[in-house]
Amino acid sequence: MERLRARPHAVGELAIALRVTQPAVSQHLRVLEHARLVSMRAEGRRRIYSVSTEGLVELRRYLESFWQGVLEAFADDDPVPPAQRPPSTTRRRTTRRKPRA
Repeated sequence: MERLRARPHAVGELAIALRVTQPAVSQHLRVLEHARLVSMRAEGRRRIYSVSTEGLVELRRYLESFWQGVLEAFADDDPVPPAQRPPSTTRRRTTRRKPRA
């Protein structure tokens, strides 16, 4: 994804750059294409892959829905509202433990 983010690449280019076999790269790209994170266009016998911004937007929206749920659950479980919390007075333990034999 990092290489495709910079510019579209052919499968062979990715295989050489990543030092992976072409079939392995093709398999990964098929999975990403199925997930709509990359798109492919044919140029003769070459397959050129690029990042699908629409798919990334959809993925981000999906992941953000989890984050919102986590924040709401955290807020529901907190018995003291943030505005009423006293400042933290706990200190980190600075003593070293003895190494085990």
